[in-house]
Amino acid sequence: MVSRIFSTVLLWATVAGCVIFLGSTGAVWLISLLAVLTLWEFYKLIRRLGIEPFDRVGMIAGGALCLSPLYLEPHGIHLGSLLALAAVIFAVRILGERNSNQRLDTLAWTLFGIVYIPFMLSFLVRIVLISAPAPNTGLLLAIWMVAVAKFCDVGALLTGLTIGRHKMAPEISPKKTWEGAVGGLITSAAVGAGLAYLFADQVPPSFTPLIAAIIALPIAGLAIISDLVESIIKRHADAKDTGSTIPGIGGFFDLTDSLILTSPIAFMAFTLL
Repeated sequence: MVSRIFSTVLLWATVAGCVIFLGSTGAVWLISLLAVLTLWEFYKLIRRLGIEPFDRVGMIAGGALCLSPLYLEPHGIHLGSLLALAAVIFAVRILGERNSNQRLDTLAWTLFGIVYIPFMLSFLVRIVLISAPAPNTGLLLAIWMVAVAKFCDVGALLTGLTIGRHKMAPEISPKKTWEGAVGGLITSAAVGAGLAYLFADQVPPSFTPLIAAIIALPIAGLAIISDLVESIIKRHADAKDTGSTIPGIGGFFDLTDSLILTSPIAFMAFTLL
């Protein structure tokens, strides 16, 4: 627990430093780096299944997907074009670079990794780049989303340890309980409302504490589902952890898992606002 708290504080300090000194561009590069490192860990898990994904090209494509809203889309190169190009490259490569009994799995897992991780996290980049009503609106909304998703995990953990009795998905993640999930949802709603109040002069006027708390609930629910999906992938690969890079937390996948499903939904919600 001590190492987890230390790592959490250090990570938030890194985020704060990146935002303060490098602004939106630094945040975009930080998200892209985390997406690529998460994809790297994902491909390592797939190798445990005896499948050889196109990891190096996949990581390059993943980085391009995350950076494209800032650098490529202003020039007319959109995410769909990049995904199509990646599919073409991998489809051509499997004809001669993999065993015949591995080709379909190689293509499927390589593309799934790109779509599930960097493509989904590219919506967090889009949130960062929101520039109205204030120049820092996007950064603050991104911090709001990350905090809501991550504090759901904290609330669920503490509530589950205290009063957790009923298992949520024992075959997938034995430690998760329904009581913990409710605690996580309540924590996220409170954090979301509090941050909306603190950021009131930098976020859209319609993003009131009440609206923020309401939006936080599905974000928190998806954060829990994201974590369960990662557990399914780890169990499929017969792996306990995705890595041990971050003490008390695990690997990069353990760090970003709750942001994968939440980023697109949060972006859609912010767009409506």
